[in-house]
Amino acid sequence: MNKKFKISTLACCLAMTTTLLAGCNSGGNNASPSPAAAGTEAPSAQPAESAGDSGYKQASPEDAPTIVWWQIGTQPTNLAEAVAKINEYTAEKIGVKVDIKVAGWGDYDTKMNTIINTGEDFDIMFVNNTNYNRFINLGALADITDSAQKDTPELYSFIPETVWNGTKMNGKIYSVPTYKDSSMTQYFVWDDSIVQKYNIDYANIKTIQDLDKPFRDIKAGEGKSYYPLQLSKGDGFAGLLNDYDDMTLGLKALGVKVDDTSRKVVSVFEQPEIMDKLKLIHSWYKDGIINPDAPTLSEPPKMLPFFSAQGFPGAEAGWQVNNGVDKYVMTQIFGPMYTTSTIQGSLNAISQNSKYKVEALKFLELVNTDPQLRNMLAYGIEGQDWKTVGDNVIERLNDTWSLPGYSQGTFFNMAAVAPNSGDQWDAVKKLNEEASASALLGFALDINNLSTEVANCKAVMDKYQYELLTGASDPEVVVPKLVKELKAAGMETIMEEAQKQITEYFK
Repeated sequence: MNKKFKISTLACCLAMTTTLLAGCNSGGNNASPSPAAAGTEAPSAQPAESAGDSGYKQASPEDAPTIVWWQIGTQPTNLAEAVAKINEYTAEKIGVKVDIKVAGWGDYDTKMNTIINTGEDFDIMFVNNTNYNRFINLGALADITDSAQKDTPELYSFIPETVWNGTKMNGKIYSVPTYKDSSMTQYFVWDDSIVQKYNIDYANIKTIQDLDKPFRDIKAGEGKSYYPLQLSKGDGFAGLLNDYDDMTLGLKALGVKVDDTSRKVVSVFEQPEIMDKLKLIHSWYKDGIINPDAPTLSEPPKMLPFFSAQGFPGAEAGWQVNNGVDKYVMTQIFGPMYTTSTIQGSLNAISQNSKYKVEALKFLELVNTDPQLRNMLAYGIEGQDWKTVGDNVIERLNDTWSLPGYSQGTFFNMAAVAPNSGDQWDAVKKLNEEASASALLGFALDINNLSTEVANCKAVMDKYQYELLTGASDPEVVVPKLVKELKAAGMETIMEEAQKQITEYFK
């Protein structure tokens, strides 16, 4: 089968498959960031071996090993109490316990890189398209190709083959994908009280340029210390670069326009429409529309009057609780769109050095197939953080449980949050069915021979991205400096190799 036929087949399968996997862009306290990992090299690593080589015998609850699972988000104040309840359940069910560790939104990149580069012990780590390929090439993640089928057959059969295929590198599986919304859909989300107060026609605001007048009206009405657009360094203005497929590279500076049938690799920040957006955001920062601490703030505050986020119909119910807002309204402004990066947007990988590889897989299997555990992870402690109010519907009782559900496991064994109905996830399936495909769908850049250049370019990007993407820096000054340093770090080598691989893949 030639590669052109393979990608056409994949695109068709994705369009027909009801649910796949996607990564989420940040907005609000429970949306995901798009962290750009700092690229430093680890000591020489050996190729990962299969996790299915050793036999498995379930431990008794008393002897259950504890696996360390690194997640992203804001750590709940009752995390220890919730984990204790989770462990009572999982020790009895599968003879495994978990120690959930949380890296903050703004600290995720640095923390995960430190863990990988220093060889710190862990068993499972949330990874995504910004660091997945690089961690594989560093030999840090276990090859679970055989073990997923042999040791966790229920998990393997639950997730469609197209989703597993989307995680593959060099034909091997190094992570368990989060089986949920596979296509990327971006929304502008508004506090309804602000919409009503300023008579904002939010449903017809669908571009970043459309935001200028309402932002300035809100600023004029609310005063000097009020910021209509509150950003943090983790992602800046989320969705700003959605029009460019990053080839799973996780480097914001390079990409291919999603609708470019010629598939030309370009320097993203030098594109005129991106520069115009950056200049607009910079004007907002200068005029006090954006909070002045945005480039250094690890996490955005709650009660956001506006944010941009990847989501799906009904997502606003969760954001309302997490942000302490009575009602959010939102408008779809991009997508749904399939890219390989959205398929690799939320993954849980097992450490190559884990002593409990099979136990870790068993735990991820339970997360993705057991509704009771899924709700405990997604919503916290029943009776304290949430209660059941209908058939497959829960009510959030507070905003204590702040871990993002998208980074843990599937949506499709998880209860919906009131006022959504129990069939909420059918809307996510519909998004996937309606999604268009990036011109690069199915392609993942092999960076095996580019590790030094990629690491150096990511280090340069980290130097400039927080101020650039939050509007703190003048793009007309910073972008030329950024591009110059990226070129010195090897950007043109990456672009040349990427173009070569793309041409070969789609010929």
